[in-house]
Amino acid sequence: MRVLVTGGAGYIGSHTAKALALAGYDPVVLDDFSSGHRWAVKWGTLVEGDLADRKLLHKAFHETRLDAVIHFAGVIQVGESMRDPQKYFWNNTVNTLTLLEAMRAAEVKHIVFSSSAAVYGDPEVVPIPEDHPARPVSPYGESKHFVERALRWYGLAYGIRWMALRYFNACGASPDGDLGENHDPESHLIPLVIAAAMGRRPSVEIYGTDYPTVDGTAIRDYIHVLDLAEAHLRALRNLLDGGESYALNLGTGEGHTVRQVIDAVRQISGVSSLPVRNAPRRQGDSPSLVADSSLAKRVLQWAPQHSSLEEIVRSAWRWHKTAASD
Repeated sequence: MRVLVTGGAGYIGSHTAKALALAGYDPVVLDDFSSGHRWAVKWGTLVEGDLADRKLLHKAFHETRLDAVIHFAGVIQVGESMRDPQKYFWNNTVNTLTLLEAMRAAEVKHIVFSSSAAVYGDPEVVPIPEDHPARPVSPYGESKHFVERALRWYGLAYGIRWMALRYFNACGASPDGDLGENHDPESHLIPLVIAAAMGRRPSVEIYGTDYPTVDGTAIRDYIHVLDLAEAHLRALRNLLDGGESYALNLGTGEGHTVRQVIDAVRQISGVSSLPVRNAPRRQGDSPSLVADSSLAKRVLQWAPQHSSLEEIVRSAWRWHKTAASD
C-alpha cells in the first residue's frame, strides 16, 4: 500500500511518514524543501518537487502507483497570511485543487487532509465541537476551510473519500530523538520558549496579556505530534476500510495559557531566569481554542496518549538540546 505524503519533510508530515512505515505502509514523500528538511526524510521514497507542477504530480501518481494521499503541504503562519493572503490561497487552496485533479486522473479515491482549528475563528463555545460554525478570521483559516468544502463536493461528485483533521497546537518531538520541530521562521510557542531558555533568543514575546483568562494570556490546546501521526494513520485505515468522510477535531480537550507553558519550560529546563516581554495582541488570534475531540474518539477509536504538557515539553526540550549539540 503506497501512500503519498505531501509535505512529508515537514514537522508533522515526517512523523506521519515514520508512523506509516512502522505500520507496514510504503510512504512516498513529496516535498519541495521550501520549509521541510532533507534530514527528516528517512522513511520511504522521495519525490522532490512542487504541488503546483502538474506534470510531476501525474508522473508520481502513475509511476509509483499510489493508493492514497495524506496531504500536509502548505503554509501555516496566521500572521503572515494577514499580510500576504495571496500566498496562502495559492499554496493551500489552488495547489490542493491541483492535487485533487491528479488524484482523479489516477483514480485514487482516499485522502486525509491536514486542516486546522483556525477554520472556527473566534469560538462561541469552548471546547469547540465540529458542528460549531466555521467563521475563519485569517486567510490561513479561510484557505483550510475552502479545501474542506471542496473535499465535500469532490466526494459527492467524484466519489473521493476524505478525512479533514482539524488539529489544534501541534508540539513535542519523537522520544527516540530522530525528529523534532524546526521551522524557519519559527512561530510556535514551545520551541520559541525553549530557544529563549537556551539563550538563542533574547526573550519570549507574550502577544496579549488582557485576554479574559486566568492570567490574561491566550489559552491553547496542545497536542503531541505522535498523537497527531497516530490519528492520521487511523484516519487512513478508516477510509480504506470503507468508512465515511468526516471533519474531525484533534486535541486534548484541555487548554493551557501562554504563561503556563512558559512555566513548564522553566521547570523542565531548570532555567529560572527565562526573559519574557509583553506585546500587543496579534490580529487573528482568539482568546481560547480548545478541542472537543469526542467525535474522533468515536470514529477513529483515537485518544491522545502523549499529550500531557509535561511530556510535550520534556520531549521537545530533549530534542532541541540534542540538536544543538550535533
